[in-house]
Order: sequence, then C-alpha cells, then structure tokens
Amino acid sequence: MTMPTLLNKTLLSTIFAVIFAQTSIAQSMNATVFATSKESDRRITQTETLTFKSQAQPLETELFIYLDKNKKFQEMVGIGAAITDASAETFAKMSAAKQKEVSEAFFTLDKGIGYSLLRTTIHSSDFSSNSYTYVKEGDKELNSFSIAHDEQYRIPLIKKAFELSKNNMALYASPWSPPAFMKTNNDMLRGGKLKPEYNQSWANYYVKFIAAYEKASIPVWGLSIQNEPMATQRWESCIYTAAEERDFLKNYLGPTLWKAGYADKKIIMWDHNRDLVFQRATELLSDPEAAKYVWGIGYHWYETWSGSEQMYDNIKLTQEAYPDKKIIFTEGCKEAFNAAKYKDWNIGEYYATSMIKDFNNGVVGWTDWNIFLDETGGPNHVQNFCFAPVHLDTKTDQIIYTNAFYYLGHFSKFIRPGAKRISCATSRSSVSATAFENTDSSIAVVVLNKSDNAYQYNLILNNQSVSISIEPHAIQTIQVK
Repeated sequence: MTMPTLLNKTLLSTIFAVIFAQTSIAQSMNATVFATSKESDRRITQTETLTFKSQAQPLETELFIYLDKNKKFQEMVGIGAAITDASAETFAKMSAAKQKEVSEAFFTLDKGIGYSLLRTTIHSSDFSSNSYTYVKEGDKELNSFSIAHDEQYRIPLIKKAFELSKNNMALYASPWSPPAFMKTNNDMLRGGKLKPEYNQSWANYYVKFIAAYEKASIPVWGLSIQNEPMATQRWESCIYTAAEERDFLKNYLGPTLWKAGYADKKIIMWDHNRDLVFQRATELLSDPEAAKYVWGIGYHWYETWSGSEQMYDNIKLTQEAYPDKKIIFTEGCKEAFNAAKYKDWNIGEYYATSMIKDFNNGVVGWTDWNIFLDETGGPNHVQNFCFAPVHLDTKTDQIIYTNAFYYLGHFSKFIRPGAKRISCATSRSSVSATAFENTDSSIAVVVLNKSDNAYQYNLILNNQSVSISIEPHAIQTIQVK
C-alpha cells in the first residue's frame, strides 16, 4: 500500500467521522415542556426539558403524537383579541402600576403571552358606554368626520399594544352599524339595512377611518365588511343578505378602497358564525368581480356554546373549496357574565378545543373578543355583559386572570406570526394537538387533555421521540429546538 493511498483513507475516515458527528449534533433535539393544569398552580410553567431519542415503530397500544415538518400548510398571521371601547375605558380606570402589568401580560413575550393580532371597531358597538359615530347626523358628505372620541381611550391603548409588541402587530377593524341616517330603520340598533342611496357614502366612511387612524400613527392591516350581517341585535347591527354584501363589496367598498390607494388592506367577508360560512363564501366568491377584493373569510363561534355541536367541518369545507382565500376567526367569548364562574375550567378548555380544531382546519389567525373587561363584564350600553380572559376590577384595582388567559397564551406565546402549520396526528382521541414551525425553525406543539385522567404519550419527530406525561384537565406547549 502506497503512502498517498493510506493518507487518502485516513483523510476520508476523518472527514466521514466529522460529517457523522455534525449530523448527530444537527439531529439532536430538545423538547421544553410548558404546562397549565387545573390540579396544580402551574400557569404556562416550564416543567422539564427532554432530549429526543431514537424511536422504533410505535406500538398500536401506545398513545403518541406524530409530527412531520416536511408537510406544511397555512401561514400564521397572528393570535390576539379586540380592543373595544369597553376594554380601553376599563384600562384607563386602573392605576398606572396595574396598567403596566396587564399591558405587558398581553403584549410582551418576555413577561406575557405576546399577542400579535388586534381587532377594533369602527365607531361604537355594544361594548361601548354609548352609541356614537364619527360624523354629525345627516352628514352624507362626511365633512364632519372625526375620531376624537377614540383618541381619549382606545387609540392610546392600541398604541401601547404596538409599542410593547415592538410593532409585531396586525390591526383590523369592523363596523357594527352605519350611522342611523344611512339605514332603513333610522336607528343604529336593532338591525335595519343600509339604504341604497348611502352605499358610496358608507364606503367612503371606511376610507376616512383608515386615513384617520394611520394619521394617528396606527397602521391598519385590514377590515371586515360588516360584523354579524345576519343578526338583528338590540345593539348596533346591520343586515346584509349574501347578495347585498357581495354587491356592496363589488360595486362600492372594493373599488373605493383601491381608488384611495388601499388595495393592500385585507378585506374580510362574512364575519359571522360557522353555520352559514360556506353558503356566504359560495355567494361572494363565485363572482370574480367580488372575489378579487376578498382576502379572507371571517367567522365567529356563537352558533352554540356546546363544543360537540360546533360546525368545525364547515371551516374545513370552505378552506378546501376556496384555497386561495384565508380563513380567520374574528370573534368569540363566553357570554352571560357571572363573577362566580371566574374559575370555571371549562372556559379555557373550550377556547383551546376551538383553536386546535380551527388551526387544523386551515385557519390563519385567531381573535378573541374583548381583551379585558371590568368586574361587571362590561361596560356595555345594552347590558350584554360577557366574560373576557382577564377582568379588571376597577373598584379594588385588582387584575383577575382566568384560566382562559393561560390557555390562549399556550398558543400566542409560542406560535408566532409567519409560523407554518405542520402535520400533527394523535393515535388516540384522549388528547388533541396542533403544531407549527416558526420562522426560527423552532416547533411549537400544543397538546390538550380535557379528561379526568393523566396520560403518558410519545412525541415523535424525525424518527426520534420523547416521552411526556400530561395531567388531567391540562394544556401543554412543547417547544422543540
């Protein structure tokens, strides 16, 4: 054997050894577990860090969650909530120290759950202290348009959200009703419809809103056409049939926004419950001249509170039928406020169930209703009091964090804007799960256990696994790096 051949073999052996070592290091993964559970004081608490090991064929009797990051789906826009007049007015009544605490809890990543998506209202909703608009009654030309009302409470809170999130925030707006003079019932409340002669004036109103907010240094990412267009409520509401919403969008709102230079604003149609979402999508999106203005389809969960009766499959069906349009959850909350139920663990589990099913059906963003409310579940000018994940007791200056806050945080803190959902399958219905890969290549897996039993499961990725236990009535986020 010649010396050069020996050297070549030695060199090759060294190279292969280095490559093997680097590959082993590259494939070595850790799983950090964060947990919230009913039976302990854990609240998004880091419980353990585990190292993945080689995984043989899992047994049929095992509970496992299988991930495939090579199968990627929708990209996350964000997770967050609505800043309403009620939220902003309540926030303003708290001490400076409590304002700092609760705003950091929602909008920062190091001290909080890192919300990245906000919804707000175009003038008043039921969650305002009173009904109001941005123009004087009868001003069809909108010469009196002013957002001075919002500048007192709502805009400062929205600005704080942008600041604390380091501008990693998307804001969209929804109207509950046109001004009374534009409607068939001459009332902002109790339904009614937009009078045809005010179609253009109302379309101009959206443009005025966007321009005013952006002049106030608040970027507007998008808007929905109408909140709950099939609901006649005792509060601000306005009815659009599918054909009416389509024609208003096609002939007025869409062209007006584009002409004003706002073609980049995301227009969300429907903004109502899952039950009729497919019908509404079919009516609007089958018309190419209307469809070209639609970025996505928004929906709520109020068809029923019972998780077993939620129309989750309608979201999947709509996404499959219109894959070029985005699906976004625009509103949901537990209604019928009762302070005695602050500790109702079912509320947080309901949020998590909905989020997991919705994300697994293709949803790109998830927006809770009021980000926080006062000790009465308001203020609300028609006494439609509701729960929020956090309640601010304006009488005692106390912050009440419900379990829903932590359940939401298991998603918003770890699944960041730009993350892409990856394949995630469970071998038993004992637990449910969803998984996303973030832009930094970290993977966030959210696992929910709503049962009275504890479980041991194997999390499998790249033919490697870790064994994790989950307590009864608990939620976990496993961060894989």
